[in-house]
Amino acid sequence: MRRYVWYLAITVVVIVGSFVGTLVVGNKPVLGLDLQGGISQVLQPTSKHYTKDSINQAVEIIRSRVNGLGVAEPEISRQGNNVIIDLPGVKDRDKAKRLVGQTAELQFRPVQSVVTEPEPPKPPPTTPGKTTTPTTIPKGTVATTAPQDAVANKPAVLPNRDPKFGRLQLGPASFIGKGNVSSASAQLDSQGSGAWQVVLNLTDKGETNFNALAAKAFGAPAPTNEVAIVLDGIVQSAPTIQDKQFGKQVSITGSFTQTQAKDLATVLNYGALPVTFKPLTTESVSPTLGKDQLSAGIAAGLIGLALVALYMLLYYRILGLVVILGLGLSGMAIYSIISLLGTLSPLSLPGVTGLTLTLAGVTGLIVSVGITVDSYVVYFERLKDEVRTGRTVRSSVDRGFVRSFRTIVAADVVSLIGAVVLYALAVGSVRQFALLLGISTALDLILSYFFMHPLVVLLAQNRELVRAKAVGISSGLDVAGAEA
Repeated sequence: MRRYVWYLAITVVVIVGSFVGTLVVGNKPVLGLDLQGGISQVLQPTSKHYTKDSINQAVEIIRSRVNGLGVAEPEISRQGNNVIIDLPGVKDRDKAKRLVGQTAELQFRPVQSVVTEPEPPKPPPTTPGKTTTPTTIPKGTVATTAPQDAVANKPAVLPNRDPKFGRLQLGPASFIGKGNVSSASAQLDSQGSGAWQVVLNLTDKGETNFNALAAKAFGAPAPTNEVAIVLDGIVQSAPTIQDKQFGKQVSITGSFTQTQAKDLATVLNYGALPVTFKPLTTESVSPTLGKDQLSAGIAAGLIGLALVALYMLLYYRILGLVVILGLGLSGMAIYSIISLLGTLSPLSLPGVTGLTLTLAGVTGLIVSVGITVDSYVVYFERLKDEVRTGRTVRSSVDRGFVRSFRTIVAADVVSLIGAVVLYALAVGSVRQFALLLGISTALDLILSYFFMHPLVVLLAQNRELVRAKAVGISSGLDVAGAEA
Protein backbone atom coordinates (compact mmCIF):
# COMPACT_ATOMS: atom_id res chain seq x y z
CA MET A 1 0.00 0.00 0.00
CA ARG A 2 2.81 2.41 0.89
CA ARG A 3 4.30 1.78 -2.53
CA TYR A 4 1.14 3.09 -4.23
CA VAL A 5 1.13 6.18 -2.04
CA TRP A 6 4.70 6.94 -3.09
CA TYR A 7 3.92 6.35 -6.78
CA LEU A 8 0.97 8.69 -6.61
CA ALA A 9 2.71 11.38 -4.56
CA ILE A 10 5.86 11.49 -6.70
CA THR A 11 3.87 11.58 -9.95
CA VAL A 12 1.65 14.45 -8.81
CA VAL A 13 4.53 16.45 -7.31
CA VAL A 14 6.73 16.11 -10.42
CA ILE A 15 4.01 17.03 -12.92
CA VAL A 16 2.35 19.80 -10.91
CA GLY A 17 5.76 21.15 -9.83
CA SER A 18 6.99 21.24 -13.45
CA PHE A 19 3.81 22.99 -14.55
CA VAL A 20 4.01 25.62 -11.80
CA GLY A 21 7.71 26.13 -12.49
CA THR A 22 6.98 26.65 -16.19
CA LEU A 23 4.41 29.32 -15.36
CA VAL A 24 6.66 31.03 -12.81
CA VAL A 25 9.62 31.42 -15.18
CA GLY A 26 7.27 32.64 -17.91
CA ASN A 27 7.82 29.81 -20.40
CA LYS A 28 4.95 29.04 -22.72
CA PRO A 29 4.47 27.18 -26.01
CA VAL A 30 5.88 29.02 -29.01
CA LEU A 31 3.08 29.37 -31.54
CA GLY A 32 3.67 28.53 -35.17
CA LEU A 33 2.82 30.45 -38.31
CA ASP A 34 -0.79 29.31 -38.54
CA LEU A 35 -1.53 30.24 -34.91
CA GLN A 36 0.08 33.68 -34.63
CA GLY A 37 0.39 34.90 -38.21
CA GLY A 38 3.49 35.56 -40.28
CA ILE A 39 4.72 34.63 -43.74
CA SER A 40 5.47 31.38 -45.50
CA GLN A 41 7.54 31.38 -48.66
CA VAL A 42 8.58 28.61 -51.03
CA LEU A 43 11.81 29.24 -52.94
CA GLN A 44 12.54 27.34 -56.16
CA PRO A 45 15.94 27.07 -57.89
CA THR A 46 16.05 29.12 -61.11
CA SER A 47 18.37 26.73 -62.95
CA LYS A 48 19.16 23.03 -63.13
CA HIS A 49 22.82 23.46 -62.20
CA TYR A 50 22.79 22.57 -58.53
CA THR A 51 23.39 19.61 -56.26
CA LYS A 52 21.72 18.21 -53.17
CA ASP A 53 24.60 19.52 -51.06
CA SER A 54 24.24 23.04 -52.48
CA ILE A 55 20.53 23.09 -51.59
CA ASN A 56 21.34 21.94 -48.05
CA GLN A 57 24.01 24.65 -47.80
CA ALA A 58 21.48 27.25 -48.97
CA VAL A 59 19.05 26.11 -46.25
CA GLU A 60 21.71 26.63 -43.58
CA ILE A 61 22.63 30.10 -44.91
CA ILE A 62 18.98 31.18 -45.04
CA ARG A 63 18.49 29.89 -41.49
CA SER A 64 21.47 31.96 -40.33
CA ARG A 65 20.11 35.06 -42.05
CA VAL A 66 16.68 34.60 -40.49
CA ASN A 67 18.25 34.15 -37.05
CA GLY A 68 20.08 37.40 -37.69
CA LEU A 69 16.71 39.08 -38.22
CA GLY A 70 15.65 38.08 -34.70
CA VAL A 71 12.60 36.07 -35.83
CA ALA A 72 11.34 33.86 -33.00
CA GLU A 73 11.53 30.15 -33.80
CA PRO A 74 11.56 30.20 -37.64
CA GLU A 75 11.18 26.94 -39.53
CA ILE A 76 13.45 26.51 -42.54
CA SER A 77 13.17 23.16 -44.29
CA ARG A 78 13.75 21.47 -47.61
CA GLN A 79 11.00 19.80 -49.62
CA GLY A 80 12.44 18.12 -52.67
CA ASN A 81 14.58 20.83 -54.30
CA ASN A 82 12.46 23.67 -52.91
CA VAL A 83 13.17 25.55 -49.68
CA ILE A 84 10.22 26.19 -47.33
CA ILE A 85 10.55 29.24 -45.07
CA ASP A 86 8.02 29.80 -42.27
CA LEU A 87 8.49 33.00 -40.27
CA PRO A 88 5.90 33.14 -37.47
CA GLY A 89 5.18 36.50 -35.89
CA VAL A 90 7.55 38.43 -38.18
CA LYS A 91 6.72 42.15 -38.15
CA ASP A 92 8.54 43.57 -41.17
CA ARG A 93 7.41 41.02 -43.74
CA ASP A 94 8.77 42.79 -46.82
CA LYS A 95 12.21 43.04 -45.24
CA ALA A 96 12.20 39.35 -44.30
CA LYS A 97 11.16 38.24 -47.79
CA ARG A 98 13.81 40.49 -49.32
CA LEU A 99 16.70 39.22 -47.21
CA VAL A 100 16.11 35.47 -47.12
CA GLY A 101 16.20 34.98 -50.90
CA GLN A 102 19.09 37.24 -51.86
CA THR A 103 21.97 35.45 -53.52
CA ALA A 104 24.29 38.08 -51.98
CA GLU A 105 27.26 37.72 -54.31
CA LEU A 106 29.48 40.69 -53.63
CA GLN A 107 31.44 41.86 -56.70
CA PHE A 108 34.13 44.53 -57.04
CA ARG A 109 34.02 45.91 -60.59
CA PRO A 110 35.98 48.66 -62.36
CA VAL A 111 33.81 51.54 -63.60
CA GLN A 112 34.14 52.18 -67.35
CA SER A 113 31.59 54.93 -67.96
CA VAL A 114 28.32 56.47 -66.85
CA VAL A 115 25.35 55.47 -69.01
CA THR A 116 23.45 58.64 -69.88
CA GLU A 117 20.95 57.11 -72.31
CA PRO A 118 17.45 56.51 -70.94
CA GLU A 119 16.30 53.01 -70.15
CA PRO A 120 14.68 51.43 -73.24
CA PRO A 121 10.88 51.16 -73.01
CA LYS A 122 9.41 47.89 -71.82
CA PRO A 123 7.24 45.99 -74.31
CA PRO A 124 3.50 46.23 -73.64
CA PRO A 125 1.83 43.21 -72.04
CA THR A 126 0.50 40.70 -74.52
CA THR A 127 -3.07 39.43 -74.55
CA PRO A 128 -3.74 35.84 -75.68
CA GLY A 129 -5.27 35.77 -79.13
CA LYS A 130 -4.18 39.30 -80.03
CA THR A 131 -1.15 40.49 -81.93
CA THR A 132 0.87 43.41 -80.69
CA THR A 133 3.21 45.74 -82.54
CA PRO A 134 6.80 45.08 -81.45
CA THR A 135 8.35 47.86 -79.42
CA THR A 136 11.12 49.65 -81.32
CA ILE A 137 14.25 50.21 -79.23
CA PRO A 138 16.12 53.36 -80.26
CA LYS A 139 19.57 52.76 -81.73
CA GLY A 140 22.39 53.30 -79.30
CA THR A 141 20.20 52.67 -76.26
CA VAL A 142 21.92 50.51 -73.66
CA ALA A 143 19.72 48.09 -71.72
CA THR A 144 20.32 47.29 -68.05
CA THR A 145 21.80 43.86 -67.44
CA ALA A 146 19.32 41.61 -65.66
CA PRO A 147 20.48 40.57 -62.13
CA GLN A 148 20.65 36.89 -63.10
CA ASP A 149 22.84 37.82 -66.10
CA ALA A 150 25.26 40.00 -64.12
CA VAL A 151 27.84 37.22 -63.86
CA ALA A 152 31.27 38.08 -62.52
CA ASN A 153 33.28 37.30 -65.68
CA LYS A 154 31.30 39.52 -68.07
CA PRO A 155 30.82 43.30 -68.45
CA ALA A 156 27.47 44.65 -67.28
CA VAL A 157 25.34 47.78 -67.18
CA LEU A 158 23.91 48.02 -63.68
CA PRO A 159 21.74 50.52 -61.82
CA ASN A 160 22.72 52.36 -58.66
CA ARG A 161 20.97 51.63 -55.40
CA ASP A 162 19.91 55.27 -55.43
CA PRO A 163 18.21 55.85 -58.85
CA LYS A 164 19.26 59.51 -58.99
CA PHE A 165 22.87 58.44 -59.65
CA GLY A 166 21.92 56.64 -62.87
CA ARG A 167 23.49 53.53 -64.36
CA LEU A 168 27.11 52.48 -64.77
CA GLN A 169 28.92 50.56 -67.48
CA LEU A 170 31.15 48.14 -65.58
CA GLY A 171 33.92 45.78 -66.55
CA PRO A 172 34.17 42.16 -65.41
CA ALA A 173 34.54 41.73 -61.67
CA SER A 174 38.13 41.88 -60.49
CA PHE A 175 37.15 39.65 -57.57
CA ILE A 176 34.12 38.63 -55.54
CA GLY A 177 33.40 38.62 -51.83
CA LYS A 178 33.66 34.87 -51.26
CA GLY A 179 37.08 34.09 -49.81
CA ASN A 180 38.02 37.79 -49.84
CA VAL A 181 35.69 39.28 -47.20
CA SER A 182 35.80 37.79 -43.70
CA SER A 183 33.05 39.86 -42.06
CA ALA A 184 30.89 42.96 -42.40
CA SER A 185 29.41 45.41 -39.91
CA ALA A 186 27.25 48.54 -39.99
CA GLN A 187 28.97 51.55 -38.44
CA LEU A 188 28.65 55.29 -38.22
CA ASP A 189 31.14 57.33 -40.23
CA SER A 190 34.25 57.81 -38.06
CA GLN A 191 34.54 61.43 -39.24
CA GLY A 192 31.41 62.38 -37.32
CA SER A 193 29.20 63.11 -40.33
CA GLY A 194 26.42 60.92 -38.91
CA ALA A 195 26.29 58.82 -42.10
CA TRP A 196 25.99 55.05 -41.93
CA GLN A 197 28.41 52.80 -43.78
CA VAL A 198 29.18 49.10 -44.10
CA VAL A 199 32.73 48.19 -43.12
CA LEU A 200 34.22 45.09 -44.76
CA ASN A 201 37.06 43.21 -43.11
CA LEU A 202 39.19 41.68 -45.84
CA THR A 203 41.20 38.48 -45.73
CA ASP A 204 44.83 38.44 -46.82
CA LYS A 205 43.68 37.39 -50.27
CA GLY A 206 41.03 40.11 -50.29
CA GLU A 207 43.53 42.79 -49.33
CA THR A 208 45.84 41.76 -52.18
CA ASN A 209 43.02 41.72 -54.73
CA PHE A 210 41.56 45.04 -53.62
CA ASN A 211 44.95 46.77 -53.70
CA ALA A 212 45.55 45.47 -57.23
CA LEU A 213 42.19 46.91 -58.33
CA ALA A 214 42.85 50.19 -56.53
CA ALA A 215 46.26 50.58 -58.18
CA LYS A 216 44.65 50.45 -61.64
CA ALA A 217 41.93 52.95 -60.72
CA PHE A 218 44.08 55.44 -58.80
CA GLY A 219 44.83 58.58 -60.82
CA ALA A 220 42.63 57.56 -63.78
CA PRO A 221 40.17 60.11 -65.22
CA ALA A 222 36.65 60.07 -63.74
CA PRO A 223 34.66 57.88 -63.60
CA THR A 224 37.28 55.20 -64.27
CA ASN A 225 38.94 56.14 -60.98
CA GLU A 226 35.99 54.56 -59.18
CA VAL A 227 35.38 50.99 -58.05
CA ALA A 228 31.82 49.73 -58.07
CA ILE A 229 30.76 47.53 -55.17
CA VAL A 230 27.95 45.38 -56.55
CA LEU A 231 25.52 43.18 -54.66
CA ASP A 232 22.96 41.06 -56.52
CA GLY A 233 23.13 43.12 -59.70
CA ILE A 234 22.84 46.54 -58.01
CA VAL A 235 25.65 49.02 -57.43
CA GLN A 236 25.65 49.66 -53.70
CA SER A 237 28.42 52.24 -53.86
CA ALA A 238 31.06 53.47 -56.35
CA PRO A 239 33.71 55.21 -54.25
CA THR A 240 36.57 57.14 -55.83
CA ILE A 241 39.92 55.50 -55.13
CA GLN A 242 42.01 57.97 -53.10
CA ASP A 243 45.12 55.85 -52.62
CA LYS A 244 47.04 52.95 -54.16
CA GLN A 245 47.25 50.91 -50.98
CA PHE A 246 44.60 49.97 -48.43
CA GLY A 247 44.58 47.94 -45.26
CA LYS A 248 42.25 45.09 -44.43
CA GLN A 249 39.20 47.33 -43.96
CA VAL A 250 37.14 48.80 -46.78
CA SER A 251 34.10 51.02 -46.25
CA ILE A 252 31.00 50.89 -48.43
CA THR A 253 29.34 54.31 -48.35
CA GLY A 254 26.30 55.56 -50.19
CA SER A 255 23.79 57.50 -48.08
CA PHE A 256 22.72 54.39 -46.17
CA THR A 257 20.12 54.60 -43.45
CA GLN A 258 20.85 52.63 -40.30
CA THR A 259 18.39 49.91 -41.35
CA GLN A 260 19.84 49.63 -44.87
CA ALA A 261 23.39 49.39 -43.54
CA LYS A 262 22.48 46.69 -41.00
CA ASP A 263 20.49 44.71 -43.58
CA LEU A 264 23.40 44.75 -46.01
CA ALA A 265 25.85 43.69 -43.30
CA THR A 266 23.51 40.85 -42.24
CA VAL A 267 23.34 39.42 -45.75
CA LEU A 268 27.09 39.74 -46.32
CA ASN A 269 27.98 38.16 -42.98
CA TYR A 270 26.09 34.97 -43.75
CA GLY A 271 27.48 34.57 -47.22
CA ALA A 272 26.18 34.04 -50.70
CA LEU A 273 23.58 31.44 -51.52
CA PRO A 274 25.19 28.73 -53.65
CA VAL A 275 21.93 28.47 -55.63
CA THR A 276 19.87 31.25 -57.17
CA PHE A 277 16.21 31.03 -56.10
CA LYS A 278 12.98 32.63 -57.13
CA PRO A 279 9.83 32.86 -54.99
CA LEU A 280 7.43 30.13 -56.06
CA THR A 281 4.64 30.97 -53.61
CA THR A 282 4.33 33.46 -50.79
CA GLU A 283 1.58 33.09 -48.21
CA SER A 284 0.86 35.75 -45.64
CA VAL A 285 -1.16 34.81 -42.56
CA SER A 286 -2.51 37.77 -40.65
CA PRO A 287 -2.22 37.82 -36.84
CA THR A 288 -6.02 38.06 -36.66
CA LEU A 289 -6.51 34.89 -38.69
CA GLY A 290 -3.87 33.10 -36.62
CA LYS A 291 -5.59 34.17 -33.40
CA ASP A 292 -8.96 32.97 -34.75
CA GLN A 293 -7.51 29.57 -35.64
CA LEU A 294 -5.90 29.27 -32.21
CA SER A 295 -9.19 30.16 -30.51
CA ALA A 296 -11.03 27.62 -32.66
CA GLY A 297 -8.50 24.91 -31.81
CA ILE A 298 -8.66 25.63 -28.07
CA ALA A 299 -12.47 25.74 -28.17
CA ALA A 300 -12.62 22.38 -29.97
CA GLY A 301 -10.30 20.83 -27.38
CA LEU A 302 -12.22 22.24 -24.39
CA ILE A 303 -15.60 21.16 -25.77
CA GLY A 304 -14.27 17.66 -26.44
CA LEU A 305 -12.76 17.42 -22.95
CA ALA A 306 -15.98 18.65 -21.35
CA LEU A 307 -18.08 16.07 -23.17
CA VAL A 308 -15.62 13.29 -22.30
CA ALA A 309 -15.57 14.33 -18.64
CA LEU A 310 -19.37 14.44 -18.46
CA TYR A 311 -19.70 11.01 -20.05
CA MET A 312 -17.10 9.48 -17.72
CA LEU A 313 -18.87 10.90 -14.65
CA LEU A 314 -22.26 9.62 -15.75
CA TYR A 315 -20.98 6.18 -16.71
CA TYR A 316 -18.29 5.44 -14.09
CA ARG A 317 -19.45 7.77 -11.26
CA ILE A 318 -16.59 8.38 -8.81
CA LEU A 319 -14.16 6.53 -11.06
CA GLY A 320 -14.91 9.25 -13.61
CA LEU A 321 -13.04 11.66 -11.34
CA VAL A 322 -9.94 9.49 -11.79
CA VAL A 323 -10.22 10.03 -15.56
CA ILE A 324 -10.67 13.79 -15.16
CA LEU A 325 -7.71 14.12 -12.79
CA GLY A 326 -5.59 12.00 -15.12
CA LEU A 327 -6.46 14.19 -18.11
CA GLY A 328 -5.61 17.25 -16.02
CA LEU A 329 -2.17 15.86 -15.17
CA SER A 330 -1.61 14.90 -18.83
CA GLY A 331 -2.48 18.45 -19.88
CA MET A 332 -0.04 19.96 -17.37
CA ALA A 333 2.74 17.61 -18.45
CA ILE A 334 2.17 18.28 -22.15
CA TYR A 335 2.13 22.05 -21.57
CA SER A 336 5.44 21.87 -19.71
CA ILE A 337 7.05 19.61 -22.33
CA ILE A 338 5.98 21.77 -25.29
CA SER A 339 7.15 24.92 -23.50
CA LEU A 340 10.53 23.32 -22.75
CA LEU A 341 11.03 22.05 -26.30
CA GLY A 342 10.16 25.51 -27.63
CA THR A 343 12.88 27.19 -25.57
CA LEU A 344 15.69 24.76 -26.46
CA SER A 345 17.89 25.49 -29.44
CA PRO A 346 16.86 23.71 -32.68
CA LEU A 347 20.46 22.47 -32.91
CA SER A 348 20.14 20.49 -29.66
CA LEU A 349 17.90 17.86 -31.22
CA PRO A 350 16.87 18.93 -34.76
CA GLY A 351 13.19 18.39 -35.51
CA VAL A 352 12.26 18.09 -31.82
CA THR A 353 13.78 21.06 -30.02
CA GLY A 354 12.93 24.59 -31.12
CA LEU A 355 9.32 23.38 -31.34
CA THR A 356 6.66 25.79 -32.60
CA LEU A 357 3.11 24.64 -31.91
CA THR A 358 0.94 24.49 -35.04
CA LEU A 359 -2.64 23.44 -35.77
CA ALA A 360 -1.32 20.02 -36.76
CA GLY A 361 0.22 19.68 -33.30
CA VAL A 362 -3.01 20.78 -31.63
CA THR A 363 -4.82 18.12 -33.68
CA GLY A 364 -2.36 15.49 -32.47
CA LEU A 365 -3.04 16.49 -28.85
CA ILE A 366 -6.79 16.31 -29.35
CA VAL A 367 -6.49 12.85 -30.92
CA SER A 368 -4.32 11.72 -27.99
CA VAL A 369 -7.21 12.43 -25.60
CA GLY A 370 -9.04 9.45 -27.07
CA ILE A 371 -6.00 7.20 -26.58
CA THR A 372 -5.67 8.32 -22.94
CA VAL A 373 -9.35 7.79 -22.14
CA ASP A 374 -9.25 4.34 -23.77
CA SER A 375 -6.67 3.23 -21.20
CA TYR A 376 -9.00 4.13 -18.32
CA VAL A 377 -11.96 2.41 -20.03
CA VAL A 378 -9.94 -0.78 -20.58
CA TYR A 379 -8.96 -0.87 -16.89
CA PHE A 380 -12.44 -0.11 -15.55
CA GLU A 381 -14.11 -2.66 -17.80
CA ARG A 382 -11.63 -5.33 -16.74
CA LEU A 383 -12.21 -4.36 -13.11
CA LYS A 384 -15.94 -4.71 -13.71
CA ASP A 385 -15.46 -8.27 -15.02
CA GLU A 386 -13.37 -9.21 -11.98
CA VAL A 387 -15.97 -7.92 -9.51
CA ARG A 388 -18.79 -9.73 -11.33
CA THR A 389 -17.07 -13.05 -10.68
CA GLY A 390 -17.72 -12.49 -6.96
CA ARG A 391 -14.41 -10.98 -5.89
CA THR A 392 -14.23 -7.91 -3.69
CA VAL A 393 -13.28 -4.57 -5.16
CA ARG A 394 -10.04 -4.52 -3.15
CA SER A 395 -8.91 -7.89 -4.47
CA SER A 396 -9.95 -7.00 -8.02
CA VAL A 397 -8.05 -3.74 -8.51
CA ASP A 398 -4.60 -5.38 -8.70
CA ARG A 399 -5.69 -8.46 -10.59
CA GLY A 400 -7.70 -6.39 -13.06
CA PHE A 401 -4.84 -3.97 -13.61
CA VAL A 402 -2.27 -6.68 -14.38
CA ARG A 403 -4.47 -8.10 -17.12
CA SER A 404 -5.70 -4.78 -18.50
CA PHE A 405 -2.24 -3.22 -18.55
CA ARG A 406 -1.15 -5.76 -21.16
CA THR A 407 -3.93 -4.51 -23.41
CA ILE A 408 -3.03 -0.87 -22.68
CA VAL A 409 0.61 -1.50 -23.54
CA ALA A 410 -0.31 -3.30 -26.77
CA ALA A 411 -2.62 -0.48 -27.88
CA ASP A 412 -0.17 2.28 -26.98
CA VAL A 413 2.77 0.52 -28.65
CA VAL A 414 0.75 0.33 -31.86
CA SER A 415 0.10 4.09 -31.63
CA LEU A 416 3.77 4.74 -30.88
CA ILE A 417 4.90 2.70 -33.89
CA GLY A 418 2.50 4.64 -36.10
CA ALA A 419 3.73 7.95 -34.69
CA VAL A 420 7.40 7.02 -35.18
CA VAL A 421 6.88 5.87 -38.78
CA LEU A 422 4.83 8.96 -39.61
CA TYR A 423 7.46 11.22 -38.04
CA ALA A 424 10.25 9.53 -40.01
CA LEU A 425 8.49 9.69 -43.38
CA ALA A 426 6.50 12.92 -43.17
CA VAL A 427 7.63 16.52 -43.57
CA GLY A 428 6.48 19.87 -42.23
CA SER A 429 3.60 20.17 -39.81
CA VAL A 430 2.62 16.50 -40.19
CA ARG A 431 5.81 15.58 -38.30
CA GLN A 432 4.64 17.69 -35.37
CA PHE A 433 1.31 15.83 -35.35
CA ALA A 434 3.26 12.58 -35.08
CA LEU A 435 5.69 13.98 -32.48
CA LEU A 436 3.04 15.24 -30.07
CA LEU A 437 0.89 12.14 -30.59
CA GLY A 438 3.90 9.99 -29.71
CA ILE A 439 4.76 12.05 -26.61
CA SER A 440 1.15 11.92 -25.40
CA THR A 441 0.99 8.17 -25.93
CA ALA A 442 4.22 7.57 -23.99
CA LEU A 443 2.88 9.82 -21.22
CA ASP A 444 -0.29 7.74 -21.12
CA LEU A 445 1.72 4.60 -20.36
CA ILE A 446 3.52 6.35 -17.50
CA LEU A 447 0.35 7.77 -15.93
CA SER A 448 -1.51 4.48 -16.28
CA TYR A 449 1.08 2.75 -14.15
CA PHE A 450 2.02 5.47 -11.69
CA PHE A 451 -1.25 7.40 -11.33
CA MET A 452 -4.38 5.57 -12.50
CA HIS A 453 -3.77 2.26 -10.77
CA PRO A 454 -2.43 3.67 -7.45
CA LEU A 455 -5.34 6.11 -7.15
CA VAL A 456 -7.96 3.42 -7.80
CA VAL A 457 -6.25 1.17 -5.23
CA LEU A 458 -6.44 3.92 -2.59
CA LEU A 459 -10.09 4.69 -3.39
CA ALA A 460 -10.97 0.98 -3.10
CA GLN A 461 -9.67 0.92 0.51
CA ASN A 462 -12.51 3.20 1.59
CA ARG A 463 -15.70 1.20 2.21
CA GLU A 464 -17.92 4.30 2.01
CA LEU A 465 -16.57 5.25 -1.42
CA VAL A 466 -17.14 1.70 -2.66
CA ARG A 467 -20.73 1.36 -1.36
CA ALA A 468 -21.92 4.98 -1.73
CA LYS A 469 -25.36 4.97 -3.35
CA ALA A 470 -25.50 6.18 -6.97
CA VAL A 471 -21.94 7.58 -7.02
CA GLY A 472 -19.78 4.84 -5.46
CA ILE A 473 -17.35 2.50 -7.17
CA SER A 474 -19.86 -0.37 -7.15
CA SER A 475 -22.41 1.84 -8.96
CA GLY A 476 -19.79 2.85 -11.50
CA LEU A 477 -18.95 -0.78 -12.10
CA ASP A 478 -22.63 -1.58 -12.42
CA VAL A 479 -22.35 -4.27 -9.71
CA ALA A 480 -24.86 -3.38 -7.03
CA GLY A 481 -23.87 -4.56 -3.54
CA ALA A 482 -20.27 -5.32 -4.48
CA GLU A 483 -18.13 -5.93 -1.42
CA ALA A 484 -15.31 -3.49 -0.62
